[in-house]
Amino acid sequence: MFEMRILTLILFEVCFVAWASAMYFDLGEQEEKCIIEEIPEDTLVTGYFLLEHWDEKKPDNTPHLGMTVTIRDPDHEILLLKRYGKYGKFTFTAHASGQHYLCMQSNSTRFSVFAGERLRVHLDVQMGEHAVDPSAVKAKDTVKTMEYSIQHLIDQMNYIARQQDYQREREETFREISEQTNWSVLWWAMSQTAILLSVGFWQMKRLKDFLIEKKLV
Repeated sequence: MFEMRILTLILFEVCFVAWASAMYFDLGEQEEKCIIEEIPEDTLVTGYFLLEHWDEKKPDNTPHLGMTVTIRDPDHEILLLKRYGKYGKFTFTAHASGQHYLCMQSNSTRFSVFAGERLRVHLDVQMGEHAVDPSAVKAKDTVKTMEYSIQHLIDQMNYIARQQDYQREREETFREISEQTNWSVLWWAMSQTAILLSVGFWQMKRLKDFLIEKKLV
């Protein structure tokens, strides 16, 4: 029982650090907003959203409200484009490491002339395999629960390893760009110095020739 509690604590800590990303933001009817996420290659991403009125006093029975979700990869290729209702779930797999664009737009069916209402979007983005299943925690079979927890923990550790590899690739790219920039700045400074010295020597020679020609020296 004690080992089970320890494993559960570790599991939830890893889940929280690895893939928990819950937020909410405002959105106008027929307005699109995008969220940028750094996602490693071969990572499963699951998103849950809920669309509601910004003003909580308004009735919630509004059938004209809905959401269009568009997912673009780092090359701006569309990975997912789907229309949903006021709430839903979307999943996709990142085929390349980099910035992915999670765009959401209210697909209100009302005429645009009357569509000026402010909305609130609750968004929860989870990265990695095997999202937490509440039914597994309540399962009576302790062995199956342990197996599920261990598999989930392994998947999250694999996700963290992919995230670390991606960060190392970014660091190497940044270091290469920095070295190239420093080398370019050094060459530019040396070129400027050489040009200034050449102009100075040329001016001194012209001045000396002028003084000799006028017999002043």
